[in-house]
Amino acid sequence: MIVLPHDLDLPDHNTVLGQAIPFDRARWIPVLPDATWWPAELDSCPLVGKWPRVDRRTVFSIALKADTVEGRRHLLVAALVWGTGTKARSVDRRTQIFRHSLNTDIDARLDSALAALQGRGAAEGYWAFNNDQHIPYLGAAFFTKVLYFAGGESPVRPYRPVILDSVVSRALKNLGTVGADWPQNGWTTDQYRQYLKGVHDCAQKRGVLPEQVEAALFSCGKQLP
Repeated sequence: MIVLPHDLDLPDHNTVLGQAIPFDRARWIPVLPDATWWPAELDSCPLVGKWPRVDRRTVFSIALKADTVEGRRHLLVAALVWGTGTKARSVDRRTQIFRHSLNTDIDARLDSALAALQGRGAAEGYWAFNNDQHIPYLGAAFFTKVLYFAGGESPVRPYRPVILDSVVSRALKNLGTVGADWPQNGWTTDQYRQYLKGVHDCAQKRGVLPEQVEAALFSCGKQLP
């Protein structure tokens, strides 16, 4: 059972939706299966200094079209871009996904995992991506981003999907809300379900949305040595 501290410093919802990550389009286009995988919405992202930046709000808008093969491809790419940054090594690591699977396999697994999310909930979507519908080189830190954006802002019973990555996991351990054996990555479905419940319980008590709690945990984890 995960019980989060009542005094966790939570960002407001607009701040969370505006969380923007820089990206380098020129690094991504050559390593995608083809140019049609690139969401056009990313080309309208504002420049901040040298790089354009994509925020959560933009990825949510891309996810609204995830009821088609092309839409699911765009969602996957947008979630990867949002979570990656501009470093060539980071982009290369993420795009291993496309080098080790056929396009048709990626399409089928995305379709099935997102159908599990919509039909049976966040934990079932997690189980699908982590088991029968696993896409090689797409780990939990990134497939929970796909689930989060695919879940949208409408309720998915019993819990909306929430991002879980190594930074959030580090915060959970530092706050003493999980045991010493809680992994830094590679969480089981039951562990993800515990995390979902803890985040949603905290959000309900504080009168906020679950991603505000997740963003607060991420911020805490980033500040740790």
